[in-house]
Amino acid sequence: MIVSMIQMIFEIPDVDNIKEKRRIIRSVKDKLQRRFHLSAAEVDLQDSLAFAQIGGALVSNSRTFGESVLQKAFQMIEREIPVRIQDMSIFSEEF
Repeated sequence: MIVSMIQMIFEIPDVDNIKEKRRIIRSVKDKLQRRFHLSAAEVDLQDSLAFAQIGGALVSNSRTFGESVLQKAFQMIEREIPVRIQDMSIFSEEF
């Protein structure tokens, strides 16, 4: 069993309150879950209005497949979500 994981830190420009930030984060998580069947959550920086950290995971039987799905998910976020990516990492572990 291979677990492929993605971690992203991004800046959310022009957010004035926590309600707006939560709306954007929920949108990102929902898109990751619906389109790519990932488990996704906000994993850190909950107290920051300007930044968010999201983690996602996918279980498969292939490291190549898992990491390619996560790369496509990252590209979707870059294209469709109005955020500035500060950091991103993709890695897999075998269990």
